[in-house]
Amino acid sequence: MPGTAQEKALVLCSGGLDSTTLLAQVVKRLGSSNVTALSISYGQKHVRELDAARAVAAHYGVELRSLDLGAIFAESQCSLLTQSRSDIPHGTYADQQDCEEGSLVSTYVPFRNGLFLATAASMALSMGCSVVYYGAHHDDWAGSAYPDCSPTFVASMAASIQEGTGRELRLEAPFVDWSKADIVQLGHELQVPFQLTWSCYEGGAVPCGACATCLDRAAAFAANGLEDPALNGREGI
Repeated sequence: MPGTAQEKALVLCSGGLDSTTLLAQVVKRLGSSNVTALSISYGQKHVRELDAARAVAAHYGVELRSLDLGAIFAESQCSLLTQSRSDIPHGTYADQQDCEEGSLVSTYVPFRNGLFLATAASMALSMGCSVVYYGAHHDDWAGSAYPDCSPTFVASMAASIQEGTGRELRLEAPFVDWSKADIVQLGHELQVPFQLTWSCYEGGAVPCGACATCLDRAAAFAANGLEDPALNGREGI
């Protein structure tokens, strides 16, 4: 994570485990006064992750900017979106890819991360930031379930952002080759308030435990010999 303590950063913050750990890392490096979090609504079926982003930003004492880009995905039938009649699938990403034609899973929102990063770049440059941070990780792009999380995608977007901003802004995705288990380990070391985060694709009172992101999260905590505080009765969002 190159840079100096004086630089300002914009961190994409979904309210999930990965982006929260990244936010914690950036705040530790730069200080909360030099960090802004960006939460984006994209027409998802629930607001739990948006609530989580607010709680996380408050915990770290950073400003939270919010955008609503849902209209852009109004024609999409992605199962995560409000207008979709499809149920959110259960099972791992690998299981879903085995059952579906093609490599993309039904929870892939069309080029969502490309849109988010382009939007974040415009906002960051306008705010005087020199870096945008993005929490993509290995488990999301393995098998091309989410191609807009892959190292190739990240490198391409980084080059485009650098070129398109006259090299005044850069993109950092320090977890792109990390597993979620690696991120949980780092988060544990940084004392990340995992109880405030929300990963589940469903919007119930508690995580469903059956969607791909719930399964991935459970496996990551288990790999570290840790309990997920979002599941063990501690106060959450």
